[in-house]
Amino acid sequence: MEIRDRLASLALLGAALVAWLLVAILVTTRSPDADTMTGYVGAILIGLAVAVTCAPLAWLLVFARHRRIAYQGDWTRAGRRGAWIGLFCTVLVVLRLVDAFQPPIVLFLAAIFLVAEITLSAERQS
Repeated sequence: MEIRDRLASLALLGAALVAWLLVAILVTTRSPDADTMTGYVGAILIGLAVAVTCAPLAWLLVFARHRRIAYQGDWTRAGRRGAWIGLFCTVLVVLRLVDAFQPPIVLFLAAIFLVAEITLSAERQS
């Protein structure tokens, strides 16, 4: 692991800590019943916190799977995977806000996100 990879991981985990602190502040000080926008702001903050938390973890998983070798594009792929997971969490929170949360819908959305990531991660053969 190079120093830039280590610093990027630590910076993203630090940003995740800040994002989770913002989520904690929002959840403990605001009520979605009093202000309707609070729920949507919370959904975005939770999605952002999850995305920033998952990106370095996704990179570390791939780094370990590749026997501690970092390949070009691993950070891009990890960032994209973190963004997918964050978007999925945001959609789940919004579905709860609008009372549309049902297991078939959640499974369908999970399948869509999974197929999209598999399609984007497929290695191209020349």
